[in-house]
Amino acid sequence: MLLFLRALFFTVIVSMLAVTGWASSQCALFAIPREVFTHPWFIATLIDAYWAFITFYVWVAWKEQSTGARILWFIAIILWGNLAMALYFLIELFRIRSADQLGEVFATRRPGRVALPAALATVGVAVYLLGAKSLFA
Repeated sequence: MLLFLRALFFTVIVSMLAVTGWASSQCALFAIPREVFTHPWFIATLIDAYWAFITFYVWVAWKEQSTGARILWFIAIILWGNLAMALYFLIELFRIRSADQLGEVFATRRPGRVALPAALATVGVAVYLLGAKSLFA
């Protein structure tokens, strides 16, 4: 199970990087046509995704005991979505050596380090600002 979970979250990261790289090469981040952006299923899917991000974040906020780490992971998860979530899981999964320790991944609280979520949040804000530049030009 441990190898499966590691492979799963690695696959999530690789596939999300591939699809976002492809999408970025096709059009600008904020160039979504109005017909798409206002489509009911686009809105429903987007809300569904963000509720999933927030649900995952609740678990991260419980695990991370530092307020700074909690805030930065929130920003990282909201901006990077599944990329940040898969990275968080991979970090947790590589802290253990065997599937017998999976309970530790799900139930052990951490002191909360801020370096990684700070880097993700900073790069995420920069990416969104660069993408939004076209809105102000």
